[in-house]
Amino acid sequence: MFDFVRQHNKIMQFLLILLIFPSFVLFGIDGYNRFREKGAAVAVVDGQDISQAEWDNALRVETQKLRESMPNLDAKWLDSPEVKYEILERMVRDRLLSQASAKLFLSVSDQRLAQELQRNPTIASLRKADGTLDIERYKQLLASQGMSPESFEGRMRADLAVQQVITGIANGGFVPKALKEVANNAFNEQREIKVQIFKGEDFIKEVKPTDDQLNAFYKAHSSEFKSSESADVEYLILDMPSIEKTVAVNESDLKTYFEQNNAKLAGQEERRASHILIAVAKDAPADARAKAKSKAQELLAAIKKDPQSFADLAKKNSQDPVSAAKGGDLDFFTRGAMVKPFEDAAYTLQKGQVSDVVESDFGFHIIKLTDIKALHTPSFSEMKPTLEAQVRKQGAQKKFAEAAELFTNMVYEQSDSLKPVADKLKLEIHSLSGVSPESNVAQLGMLKNPKILSALFSKDSIDKKRNTEAVELAPNLLASARIVKYTPARILSYDEVKDKVRTAYGRENALVIAKKTGIEKLSFWKDHEEVAHLGSPLMVSRQATQKLPQPVVDAALKVPALSLPAWTGVDLGEQGYAVIEVSKVIHSPLTSADAAKTTPEQGANVAQAASAAENLAYYNYLKSTFKVKINVPTPQSGVAFGLR
Repeated sequence: MFDFVRQHNKIMQFLLILLIFPSFVLFGIDGYNRFREKGAAVAVVDGQDISQAEWDNALRVETQKLRESMPNLDAKWLDSPEVKYEILERMVRDRLLSQASAKLFLSVSDQRLAQELQRNPTIASLRKADGTLDIERYKQLLASQGMSPESFEGRMRADLAVQQVITGIANGGFVPKALKEVANNAFNEQREIKVQIFKGEDFIKEVKPTDDQLNAFYKAHSSEFKSSESADVEYLILDMPSIEKTVAVNESDLKTYFEQNNAKLAGQEERRASHILIAVAKDAPADARAKAKSKAQELLAAIKKDPQSFADLAKKNSQDPVSAAKGGDLDFFTRGAMVKPFEDAAYTLQKGQVSDVVESDFGFHIIKLTDIKALHTPSFSEMKPTLEAQVRKQGAQKKFAEAAELFTNMVYEQSDSLKPVADKLKLEIHSLSGVSPESNVAQLGMLKNPKILSALFSKDSIDKKRNTEAVELAPNLLASARIVKYTPARILSYDEVKDKVRTAYGRENALVIAKKTGIEKLSFWKDHEEVAHLGSPLMVSRQATQKLPQPVVDAALKVPALSLPAWTGVDLGEQGYAVIEVSKVIHSPLTSADAAKTTPEQGANVAQAASAAENLAYYNYLKSTFKVKINVPTPQSGVAFGLR
């Protein structure tokens, strides 16, 4: 069971994500039969074609969604055969389930539809205070999506019917307890193995190609030695600093601003004080507060006799743990920083003067004013640079929206040059050489953005050297670029890539030698175990792989337990070839106590795997029944991530 799930991981994702969950969203998805245009059929479901035009449109829609959700996604990945094929498989799945729903006469009651509408958060947000639906807003929302209430509700009804095709199987999986225990025991089984991996890199020195061999290899693999397309580009950046430079500042306006804000610019008077706190809660009993006040009055009397003793008395008696160690010093503060009774007292004292006992919510204070920072009103000349920067910034904020609209329009309307908009907005035209879609961030800086790179290397931009559209790279940051000189991708000559050819040839042939050696060693060691050179024994299981490649663990676990000790080998692809000796099996059957602790979670995994297997079987049954045929070859490099 677990081997099946691991070996068919992508199939499990495909079923659990794309089949079990609803196949449509409630807004913005076109119906099955839209975009039915003439053209070659890329797939057939129950006698109905899926045309190339439909597939192309689905690719555009999916690509746009992915770019919006993941702006930094590599544009080449989106154009890969794997991604395109997965989108086609999704279209086939949707068409198949729709046809199955119709042929099985599945329907949705008005009550079921009403329940689903009530669960829809978008529709729920349109409800009035009394709980009724705002019909006008509901119609407006649907109209913005090109739908009427009738068409939307009809689509929802169809979607819910489609869900019924698979949910019965998805939610009906049942795994007997005995099967769970067998599966759990298999999951916990350990095997003692020894492994020797033959890596290609270990045989590089054995590969000594001739020039003729390298030339032949280059000719057979010339498409792998291509230079990327590249271009010399010009670009403009519109940001807030560039607009600030264009904002004219009148000195008389600065003086007016200075006079109107003089009080704010001057700041606040700061005072420095020390205090002795006899702490008592504001809601403490009257006798406790009286006792604290009496203690403060005694200390005040001592200070009046010897004013120089304030710091020592604070260290010994103050119950403010922060300031006591510093002789009561509170450093400088402004109005509003202290509680009001304390502040009022501090701002009535002269420098060096000591207050009477002051009561606050914290207790009783004795305050000594130690310093005053008088108000400083700066002159206009002192403040001019700061004021000028502030005025420019305020002016730029008002001007940016207008400049952004002008920038966007001009790069489009005068698309053969960036100079007009640069002159108009006083922007600097920047340039970069050797830019390609694969260029890194360090080379491209702000231009490392999928949208602008995609536009820059579009056919229109390359052929006609037109400006790209204005692209928002960040808030208040727009860019547009154009190609000045374009160099198409080309196959590099043998002389240009001779070293790379030698490296690639060596790597490929060393891997061949490694695998051949591994197969030979496996055959020899089976008959001569005493001379076998493998690593130290390892205990592996489905949970503990000991950091070995997964195919090694899988191969070790597949060896029949009754034939042990036994030898096996596994091709690791680019990693080489592994020879494995499986010595023994250590069974770890679950006791009743263990089962009580671990079975729920592991049982859920078994049930999920069984349900997924049933879904796969049922989906294959539907494909066979409705005669599904995909006319596009399956990509050989595997499936891409994220779409299924």
